[in-house]
Amino acid sequence: MIELTDEIRALVNGALTSGTPMVLATVDAEGRPRLTFRGSIQVFGPDQLGFWARHAEGGTMENLAANPNVAMMFRNPTTRAMLSFAGRARIADGAERDRVFENAPEIERKADPERKGAGVIVDLDRVEGLLGFDAEGKPRLFRMTREEARP
Repeated sequence: MIELTDEIRALVNGALTSGTPMVLATVDAEGRPRLTFRGSIQVFGPDQLGFWARHAEGGTMENLAANPNVAMMFRNPTTRAMLSFAGRARIADGAERDRVFENAPEIERKADPERKGAGVIVDLDRVEGLLGFDAEGKPRLFRMTREEARP
């Protein structure tokens, strides 16, 4: 089961302000991977992340239409936390779209004041990584997976 902890929520939601924007990986219709930095990735639900794509007709959105499978990475060299997320993206509409935009950091909202972009929600299938090291120097590793079968 996936339920993002308060610690993971804080790392993800503070990624941009801590100077560590997350990386999003998508795949285009021809199977070529594409990596982009995303400053608006945020925890959307207990097992979901969301982000605001300022260009609703851009390459990321085209890739998601061709293949909804995505991966995201977070790394903070100060805390030594490294997180990996994998799941399926979908375009948000209505109140969900509004919430994705409103939850994005202010600098991201200011970059699209007319809200021409798109809200994206990722239903997570796997979350794993390192949350740093304990007082004895042992790694704090974790792994969460969705228990139900994927469609």
